[in-house]
Amino acid sequence: MTKRSFTKRLFLSLVVVLGLLLLGTSVLVIAGLRDNLGHADVALVLGSKVETDGTPSARLRARLDETLECYRAGYFPEIIVSGGIGKEGYDEAVVMRDYLMGHGVPSEHILMDNQGVTTFASARNARDIARQRNFHSVFVVSQYFHISRSRLALHRFGFPTVYAAHAQYFEARDFYSAPRELFGYVRYLFRNPQ
Repeated sequence: MTKRSFTKRLFLSLVVVLGLLLLGTSVLVIAGLRDNLGHADVALVLGSKVETDGTPSARLRARLDETLECYRAGYFPEIIVSGGIGKEGYDEAVVMRDYLMGHGVPSEHILMDNQGVTTFASARNARDIARQRNFHSVFVVSQYFHISRSRLALHRFGFPTVYAAHAQYFEARDFYSAPRELFGYVRYLFRNPQ
């Protein structure tokens, strides 16, 4: 093989890989932007960064505001807040619960998952809560690019019905997060839920 033909093949391979990355990312983004609304037994709102003053970041606040809107519309009667302790030192689930309570959700309608450090862990913990409370359907709220992987994880952990809505928040970081999400989605396709 000549150096020129090798360079040409390498270039074509890169074009194909980039094309597949762009296509896969586009599919996840479009799917995440198209909310799948329906009545569920419980909502699962996934955690995100808490600011150093203990308030939800803009991204997390957008998830909580979307959850509030859907809760008030009657899509679900109870909410699982799922998160871990971030580098800022705050328990995301506690901050999320307090925000929802501060906006009118009764404490008895909020279920805590303080061990939701990843999407996979949140889905597993939601399954455990669902078994205890006889829930069969779930409504997940996250960023638009994260919805497909979240739904996949919940299906893998036995939820036959998963509805979803995305937070109304967009930032420059999404240009990095959305393509990265494709790799996470593929990884979850092969990850054993046991």
